[in-house]
Amino acid sequence: MQDDERAIRQLVATWISASNAGDTERVLTLMADDVVFLMPGQPPMRGKSEFAKAQRAMSGASIQANSEVQEVRVFGEWAYCWTSLTVFITPRGGAPVKRAGNTLSVLRKQAGAWALFRDANMLAVVPD
Repeated sequence: MQDDERAIRQLVATWISASNAGDTERVLTLMADDVVFLMPGQPPMRGKSEFAKAQRAMSGASIQANSEVQEVRVFGEWAYCWTSLTVFITPRGGAPVKRAGNTLSVLRKQAGAWALFRDANMLAVVPD
């Protein structure tokens, strides 16, 4: 495994760990300022500020995620990463909702470090 692939796998692990800990500030450091998230049935979420706003709207909810990297390909200063992702979101006082599916992320190297640039998230609610 090459250094860039190892660094991207570490970015994914750090993202999951920080998300599970509710550390939005840490997650924000892993993305480009002009990041775009694509999700089914939703308009694109553009930029770190929109991501942070969405996280604040979920304050009080517990998030537990698990990600398995399926593939990483690096092309100079660009890369993509395909993951299989499972997320349990438990609203305060509510029942957990399980969402699962695949993500395809485009990453860009900025100042020597990889950052999430675009993310297509195909998670769907998984019935109990």
